[in-house]
Amino acid sequence: MEDHTHKYPLELNTMPGFAGSSAYYLRYEDPGNDKALVSKEANDYWRNVDLYLGGSEHATGHLIYSRFWNKFLYDYGLIKDDEPFQKLINQGMIQGRSNFVYRVKNPSDQREDGQSKPLFVSYNLKNQYDTTEIHVDVNIVSNDILDIEKFKNWRPEFADSEFILEDGKYICGWAVEKMSKSMYNVVNPDDIVQKFGADTLRLYEMFLGPLEQSKPWDTNGIDGVHRFLKRLWGLFYKSGNFVVTDGEPSTDELKTLHKTIKKIEYDIDNFSFNTSVAAFMICVNELSALKCSKRAVLEPLIVILSPFAPHIAEDLWHALGNDGTVCDAKFPTWNEEFLKENSVKYPISFNGKVRFTLELPADMLPADVEKTALENAQTEKFLDGKAIKKIIVVPKKIVNIVV
Repeated sequence: MEDHTHKYPLELNTMPGFAGSSAYYLRYEDPGNDKALVSKEANDYWRNVDLYLGGSEHATGHLIYSRFWNKFLYDYGLIKDDEPFQKLINQGMIQGRSNFVYRVKNPSDQREDGQSKPLFVSYNLKNQYDTTEIHVDVNIVSNDILDIEKFKNWRPEFADSEFILEDGKYICGWAVEKMSKSMYNVVNPDDIVQKFGADTLRLYEMFLGPLEQSKPWDTNGIDGVHRFLKRLWGLFYKSGNFVVTDGEPSTDELKTLHKTIKKIEYDIDNFSFNTSVAAFMICVNELSALKCSKRAVLEPLIVILSPFAPHIAEDLWHALGNDGTVCDAKFPTWNEEFLKENSVKYPISFNGKVRFTLELPADMLPADVEKTALENAQTEKFLDGKAIKKIIVVPKKIVNIVV
């Protein structure tokens, strides 16, 4: 047998891949050091990584090697911490929302060459035919409605296809599957950005669900996030005119702002970004209902929104007359005083069945709540002449009249 060893030498140096990719976080602490991986002074200052965010498959491989090298270096007294990372979060996988078309197996329409033209039937009519389910590119489907012309151009064999429609439309079927080129359900982010903007894409990815759970991508739902950003813009501009004023905010406006700041601060600390997006939507809806255009409310709102939707936040930040970037603005703090409820809605029930509600001051004493409830005209109606056996007042909760 011919010896090829001299032609194809075995690579014995595994250090660059094994060590380099596993201990890079230590090198970041002291990249200019030409004497050591990291100096004791630099490592004492930076210590280990606070948070590592990565997919579970990646973490299973790469982080095992990182721990190996970290513990090796720690045992030799070269670094300060036994573990490389303080906290690990594995983000869930974004699954694909596939679309399907339904090809009739034996179409009756014949061409001159004796071959059948491809015939496709819309989703809700497919049970009337013998069909084959075929994956279709989700990028030529909008809200499960197929763009027929794009479909004909998609693959040459479908160029002369014919369609059985519903109300003039071809409705596709759908399913949640792993994103894969073979299933034609890979969404091109460039297309989403082109149509809706980068902020809509960012917010929608967060809005899909909890960070650590796998969740299906559904382009159909992205419209709601896009409308939210339009409503936000509408707080600043009306008919193209900038309408923000320096007026004093109302109690309700301050309450909406400060409960949102509190919620976003909590959610960021707990990586609950999907509930943050929901909180922003509620906030903008409430401010829209209040017709709020006050700088004292809208400016802090833009600051807390900036990590989620940086492009529109930066634009509005400068529209408010600020210099520099919104990224450098101080994150606002919430004030408990603005979150206190001034009134409470008491359900008034008779023998445990709620009949009406009364809105009363939050600091009203239980005896006064009972007196007010008994003096209300509706109480006499529901008593219907019956004697009261007992009245139970649960402060800030409910009044129950037992007869």
